[in-house]
Amino acid sequence: MLVDDLRGLAPVTSDWVVMDAARVQAFADATEDWQFIHLDAERAAAESPYGGTIAHGFLTLSMLTALSRGVLSDLPGMTASVNYGFDRIRFVSPVRVGRRIRGVFTVAAVDELDAALDVHWDVEVEIEGEEKPALVANWITRIFLED
Repeated sequence: MLVDDLRGLAPVTSDWVVMDAARVQAFADATEDWQFIHLDAERAAAESPYGGTIAHGFLTLSMLTALSRGVLSDLPGMTASVNYGFDRIRFVSPVRVGRRIRGVFTVAAVDELDAALDVHWDVEVEIEGEEKPALVANWITRIFLED
């Protein structure tokens, strides 16, 4: 049964993804957040506490979908999965542009609905070579089931 499969799922770690300048620029353009700490390496190095440009926190958060791609790929009976929301999000450490991130996804709880499941994921986005994560969150996805 899918519920038991989810509750027994071991933590899953995604592949690494590069947070390069092109990705940061595309996100800045999509969200109209052109703050210099994201886009101007020289100014960010001189004027920000980060010593260079950093990815947007919301860009890192939005990467959860891409990072989670392999987590649910083989669950039997699933027809679709959508974002339902977050119970908690904390941006712990900035991601320097050019660094790699990956997600660690652990099932915290599963709520059974009539034709769906709400899966509560404890998520940590790691930054390669860093002790502290970029973010931690409790993310809820709704999984729709076959009839």
